[in-house]
Amino acid sequence: MMCAAASNALKTGFVWHELYMWHDTGTYAGVLPSGHGILEPEENTENAATKRRIKNLMDVSGITEQLHLIKPRAASEVELRLVHSADYIAAIQDMSANGGGDARMDTPWGHTPFGPGGFEIAALAAGGVLEAVDAVIDRTVANAYALVRPIGHHAEPDRGLGFCMFNNGAIAARHALQHKGLERIAMVDWDVHHGNGAQKIFWEEANVLTISIHQDRVFPPDGRGGVDEAGGGQGEGYNLNIPLPPGSGEGAYIAAFERLVVPALLQFRPDLIIVPSGFDGGAFDTLGRMMLHSGAFRQMTRMMMDVADETCGGRLLLCHEGGYHKASTPFFGLAVIEELSGIKTDIEDPWMPIFAGIGQQELQPHQDALIASLEPRLQSIG
Repeated sequence: MMCAAASNALKTGFVWHELYMWHDTGTYAGVLPSGHGILEPEENTENAATKRRIKNLMDVSGITEQLHLIKPRAASEVELRLVHSADYIAAIQDMSANGGGDARMDTPWGHTPFGPGGFEIAALAAGGVLEAVDAVIDRTVANAYALVRPIGHHAEPDRGLGFCMFNNGAIAARHALQHKGLERIAMVDWDVHHGNGAQKIFWEEANVLTISIHQDRVFPPDGRGGVDEAGGGQGEGYNLNIPLPPGSGEGAYIAAFERLVVPALLQFRPDLIIVPSGFDGGAFDTLGRMMLHSGAFRQMTRMMMDVADETCGGRLLLCHEGGYHKASTPFFGLAVIEELSGIKTDIEDPWMPIFAGIGQQELQPHQDALIASLEPRLQSIG
């Protein structure tokens, strides 16, 4: 496939390792443990397919070879402790060495299964994001996408949750603050599920602005992710949740970015923007009920690039999260990589006219009302 190369001297960085695809989430019935006489065993919803198919489509398009490939490494225990408790890390290590287990620990929901060697692969995912954030900060690359697995944005200090073992993006943010000299970091989570991990980790910190734009109360199913959750202590005002109603499409997301996300970032003026990038807001995704298409993900990427250019010299890192529809998710990923890199391939998204043609893609009155209700919150971000 032919590609038009970008004119920028620095390339987009890209993190990938085959072992990410070997992360074993076991036999499930979708998101529930199979068996017990009533649930027929099948593949876990979180499996390697969509991530591998993103990489496959990138390879077929010819774009992969035009990126700056960033070699991942395993995050050390010291680096994992930037976010996670020593007891939690030790428990994951023990389960990993003894056949695998479930990183959700004592939580009765949000299964996070992994097989033998799961700790090592999860550490490699966290380390891949660390290598990417270093490359972005050190100006080795223009920006970066880390296509890692297991995903991370639901993981909290003392437990995994929702397929997430270590919070890759949060570890990278804390690393950048403590070891790279940065003073302010913004995290913009566009996965369809609430970014509870970063919210909890940085709840009382004013130097990390956490923004989550997600489907209202879809996951985690404990009521978190609401508009009233603004942070605590010194971090009060520095957590912004945008819980869009089910059925939101391009119009609602772009309006939320234009009226909430971008203004918040311009006021906060971060030294780095990290985007936990989930594609489960796509129109056919099994774990969400939103209506996004590749064009919307492309637009959101462009807006993040523009605000990064204005506030932090273009320092922008995307780390992969959800996205579970095997046939359409790869085109979302390719659109984002094309926008980040400035390289246009000759691949056309066959899903685009289908998804864009779904009724009520435009901003609806009830979606507009939710966004309007949150605009006063911008006054607390300084």
